[in-house]
Amino acid sequence: MGDMLHTYLQDHHAGATVGTELARRAAGANRETAYGAELAVIADEIAEDRETLERVMAELGVSPSRIKDLGGWAMEKIGRLKPNNSLFSYSPLSRVVELEALALGVTGKQALWSALRATVGESVDGVELGELSARAEDQRRRLEELRRRAANEAFT
Repeated sequence: MGDMLHTYLQDHHAGATVGTELARRAAGANRETAYGAELAVIADEIAEDRETLERVMAELGVSPSRIKDLGGWAMEKIGRLKPNNSLFSYSPLSRVVELEALALGVTGKQALWSALRATVGESVDGVELGELSARAEDQRRRLEELRRRAANEAFT
């Protein structure tokens, strides 16, 4: 396996670390809202997908980069400091921005599974890459529904 695929997988793992943290935060911040249940399910799925990526990486002889993962984790935490028209509380704009970021991350994850299918085949160690791609598309669709609703609520 080439250095580029190695780096690509490590970069996606760092992105999955960010996505997992962000999804958990969004689910927690929305626990008592109409968004909470669906975000909790999506957060669990994103965490599971990160674990699956780790399995694929291990099978391909790639270890996550602690430095990249830590950098992504820190950036997600720093991203929480931005004021979304509310300095000390979660705002409707916070929800919109987080849903957009999650949708972007899931789109990237879908691209990862597609690239791996083109590179290593349909499965790795029993992990069906086509199924993961379809799951990512379903997550993206559900996040888009939530994002549209959140934007409507925030901006009208």
